[in-house]
Amino acid sequence: MELEKLKAVIAGVLNVDIDEITPETTFLEDLGADSLDLFQIIMGIEEEFDIEISTKVVEKIVSVGDAVEQIKLAIG
Repeated sequence: MELEKLKAVIAGVLNVDIDEITPETTFLEDLGADSLDLFQIIMGIEEEFDIEISTKVVEKIVSVGDAVEQIKLAIG
């Protein structure tokens, strides 16, 4: 469930095909996201899941799978 919602957020921000996004997909290398894109994705995650992600955690998020794990941790 988290993955599908996250894929929708990412596809909306980066204007990519939702089917191209997998847990192994990296934001920078595979999707070509820049720092502003990442900021928008994090904001979208926080809004969609009603969570807050700290700056230290954001620095550790490299792939879509990393983001899913952080969402799961934040939700509890």
